[in-house]
Amino acid sequence: MSLAQSFLADLRASGFTGEVALHVTDRAGTELLSLNADRPFPAASTIKVPLLVLALEWAQGGRLDLAERVPLTVQDQVPGAGVLHELGPGLALSWLDVLTLMIIVSDNTATNLVIGRLGVETVNAWLEARGLAHTRLIGPLQLPPHLQNEAQRRGERNRTSARDQATLLRRLADGELLDEAHTAQALDILGRQQLRDLIGRGVPQTAPGELLYPVASKSGELRGVHHDVGLLGAPRPLIVALLSEGGEDPREHPENRDVLRLSGALWRVLARLGEVAQPLA
Repeated sequence: MSLAQSFLADLRASGFTGEVALHVTDRAGTELLSLNADRPFPAASTIKVPLLVLALEWAQGGRLDLAERVPLTVQDQVPGAGVLHELGPGLALSWLDVLTLMIIVSDNTATNLVIGRLGVETVNAWLEARGLAHTRLIGPLQLPPHLQNEAQRRGERNRTSARDQATLLRRLADGELLDEAHTAQALDILGRQQLRDLIGRGVPQTAPGELLYPVASKSGELRGVHHDVGLLGAPRPLIVALLSEGGEDPREHPENRDVLRLSGALWRVLARLGEVAQPLA
C-alpha cells in the first residue's frame, strides 16, 4: 500500500467520509506523497495566498504603496472571518495592515479590499501565467446576492487544488516570485496565522510549549470544507497542501470532528514519511 493509500485508509478508519486531497513535497519540489492533487476544491480562504503574493509583487514593483492608508467604509464590511466587520467605519489601515489581517485572522473585509485593488481579471491572468491552472478567483467574498457577479449567482465559487497551492508556496519560499525582502515579508505574515487547526495542530512541542518546527500556513474553512496549506520547517523542510470537502461536522470550531480526523491522519502519515518527529498524542 502506498503512503497516499495508507493516509486515505487511516482517514476513512477515523470516520471521515468526505473528499480529500493531499500533496506533500520537499523544498526542491520532490513529490513525497500525492492524492487527488489536481482535483479542484472550493478554495475557501486559501485563495488569500495568491492574493498576498500578487499584492506584494505590486508593492515590489511600485504599483502598491504598503504604507498608504485605506479608509474603511460601511459598504466595505462583509460578514464571516475576521475583525474589520466588527469595527466602526472610518478606520484607516495601511495596505500592509490589510494584507496582514487577510492572512493572520483570515479577514474577509480585508480580502475584498485587496481584490478590489488588484481586480479579479488581473488576479486570474496572474494565476494563469504562472501555470496555476486549477486556481481561479470568481469574485469577492461574502457579498449579498444583489452585489454578486453573474458567475457567483450561478453558484460558481473560488477554487484551487492541492498541487497549485504547494507549487505556489514552493516558488514563494524559493524566491522565484518576489525579491528577498518581499519574500521574507510574505513568509513572516504566513508564519503569524492564528488559525492552526490542521497542520499546526500536530506540530511536536518542546518542553516550554514552543513548536518544534516553524509553520507558515493559510487555512480555509466553509461549511464542510477544511483546508490548510503551508511550509513546515521540519529537519527536511516540507510543503504540505491538504484540502477537503464533504465533512459531516458543520461547526466552525477547533474541536470539529472532521478537523481532528484530518489533522491526525496528516501527522501520522508525515511521521511515516520519516521527515518529522512523532505527532502529539
